[in-house]
Amino acid sequence: MSKYDVLCIGNAIVDIIARCDEKFLTDHGIIKGAMNLIDAERAELLYSHMGPAIEASGGSAGNTAAGIASFGGRAAYFGKVSNDHLGHIYTHDIRAQGVAFDTKPLQGHPPTARSMIFVTPDGERSMNTYLGACVELGPEDVEAEKASNSSVVYFEGYLWDPPLAKEAIRMTAHQAHRAGNEVAMTLSDPFCVDRYRSEFLELMKSGTVDIVFANESELISLYQTSSFDEALKLIAQDCKLAAITRSEKGSVVVRGEERAVVDAIEIEELVDTTGAGDLYAAGFLHGYTQGHGLADCGKLGSLAAGLVIQQIGPRPRQSLSQEAQQRGLLKAA
Repeated sequence: MSKYDVLCIGNAIVDIIARCDEKFLTDHGIIKGAMNLIDAERAELLYSHMGPAIEASGGSAGNTAAGIASFGGRAAYFGKVSNDHLGHIYTHDIRAQGVAFDTKPLQGHPPTARSMIFVTPDGERSMNTYLGACVELGPEDVEAEKASNSSVVYFEGYLWDPPLAKEAIRMTAHQAHRAGNEVAMTLSDPFCVDRYRSEFLELMKSGTVDIVFANESELISLYQTSSFDEALKLIAQDCKLAAITRSEKGSVVVRGEERAVVDAIEIEELVDTTGAGDLYAAGFLHGYTQGHGLADCGKLGSLAAGLVIQQIGPRPRQSLSQEAQQRGLLKAA
């Protein structure tokens, strides 16, 4: 039996979240709904123009790890922070949520990563991320014991930007497969797919990645087609298992010829879409590592995503385990 259900690898980022109007995005040249990489100077500029903000530990795979822990799963995390104020906040937060996080912090520069997230009235989030210490994650940060003793290793596509992280991911994937475990990734966003389309497809077709998470836009971008059905058919051929989210349309899970269509949960109010895909992956992977069928895995993902978009911030504020039990999706421990 593996010591951990899921080992997540990602950019350890402190999210700074504020509301804004559409004009703010236009005035500051921010691409709506995307993750925009910025330098330290622009990070300072945007921060100085932000309204009241909430600071919280984030990062795509970190959010997924926190979600898995909230479901009662055993989660571990690789991610690089600096030995500074934001780094201490990040480390405390993720450990407090029950995630095993032991990556050694960077001493000195660059500082811990931060992402200015602007949420418009429609709930859409536009991220402006200074990667800082994240780019220093490398092979020396791979903990072999965690890599070999996690049922699934999950990493975010955003990590394909810094070259050292690629080496760390390939090393971790090799150790996981050698131990008989699986590797999953999220495509992260359409712009990330545009940058690394051929490499992402190679990861899937070579068997380096077994499980893929994507939203509809990312999937269509990956296969450069306007047809969702065609893209779905192609990804079913290219990887062992894929889960595709479609916002209010729910999600579709494919494994070979097998298909599971899952409804989104009903929500009272859309507040902030930050972390929706991350929490969907958390619910799905928790169900998957506990041996649930594909449809039930998708339902757990939909529950987690539906709950997180009704709050500001990407980390669950309630026990996802209790929520799932109340809805009959999980049995009480």
